[in-house]
Amino acid sequence: MRVLAIDYGDARTGIAISDASGSIVGRTTVIHSRRPQQTAEAIAALVQESGAERLVMGFPRNMDGTEGPRAALYREMAATIQAACGLEVVLWDERRTTVEAHQILSDCNYHGKKRKNTVDAVAASLILEGYLAFLSRG
Repeated sequence: MRVLAIDYGDARTGIAISDASGSIVGRTTVIHSRRPQQTAEAIAALVQESGAERLVMGFPRNMDGTEGPRAALYREMAATIQAACGLEVVLWDERRTTVEAHQILSDCNYHGKKRKNTVDAVAASLILEGYLAFLSRG
């Protein structure tokens, strides 16, 4: 089963898509848009193109597990994506994914604009890897 992961952001949304077996990250991209409907339509096009059967979106939680201040915005975006794609959006705890993505890029000597254009896709990959690991345990 192919899974598409979403690291939603105000200006850039990272996307990671698994391979057909749903076991590893196959490809990544970034959608550059500040408009939620336009972002949802771009995600729908990627779902169609890739044949993704499941969507998982990073969901902001505080370190103590409670919902973060942007949780309502992310629930609204998940509903917009679901309407555009026709697939349920699984909300996945994204704590520390952006921090880890920045660390990975620093370790690989990605800085400045190069990092800014890549960090969201790396964060989406981390969301996808966590979700795929969860699926393989269950």
